[in-house]
Amino acid sequence: MTGVFTVVRGQSFGGHALGDVSAAGGSGALLAGLAPLTGFLGLGLVGAAAMELIGVRRVRGRDLATGIVLGAAIGLSALFLYLTSATGTTTGAPQQILFGSIFVIAPGTVPAVVASGLIALAAIAVAWRPLLLTTISSDIAAARGARVRLTGLLYMLALAVSVGLSSLAVGAILPTALLLGPAATALRLTRRVGSAVALACIMGIGATWLGILLAYDSYDWGASHLGLPVSFFIVALVFSGYLLSGIPAARAAAGRRRMPATVTAGPVSGGHGMSPGHALAGKER
Repeated sequence: MTGVFTVVRGQSFGGHALGDVSAAGGSGALLAGLAPLTGFLGLGLVGAAAMELIGVRRVRGRDLATGIVLGAAIGLSALFLYLTSATGTTTGAPQQILFGSIFVIAPGTVPAVVASGLIALAAIAVAWRPLLLTTISSDIAAARGARVRLTGLLYMLALAVSVGLSSLAVGAILPTALLLGPAATALRLTRRVGSAVALACIMGIGATWLGILLAYDSYDWGASHLGLPVSFFIVALVFSGYLLSGIPAARAAAGRRRMPATVTAGPVSGGHGMSPGHALAGKER
């Protein structure tokens, strides 16, 4: 759901930055002996609030705030991962944080994941109308009395939760693929926001489950019996879906390019086959 608004609002860079913020939070949590989800969500929420509160409504200022938070997050990630590797407190920490592994998620984490997802969905549902209006035009939303800054903050917090939960499945460096890929694909197939949200959810869940199945089955694909990572299959499926969604648009564009030649070749008399420019000129005369 948040992915569709991220694409429409042009905040893909913000989603990418929150992935790096989640990496810093997850690595810090492992260093402190906590579950990675705690760091993913905790520092992600702090980063999202900072990006919204220090930024301005203009795109340039918003990107500047995002870049500042992104630089700080990358520095913290490097520090925490170095300290974790140097102290040897957790084996394979960089692999777990950066690339994720849905097969090693502790069962006790599942209730927290479900609760966090429901809270993010509820936040978007409550702010649906003002969020949709501010996405179209923040100036119009402000003129109609919408609380633009509060709506933007609520959206950014929901986005941080979505990125943090995605990091569990595909790692902290790949959540934007799962966040933006299905949303961008859905917006290619439909222009209605509600339909795009539903379609993006279906494609995201489908890519995740199919990626898990392929990763599990890949253990028997070769004699070496090395199962390929889940994140690879999920991202590959999302990317393939986006490419395939461009085929109808390409065919429509090709049809539009052929249309002028067809119209020109038609009869001119009787008003048939007349171009829009000629018709408009005739009405003006």
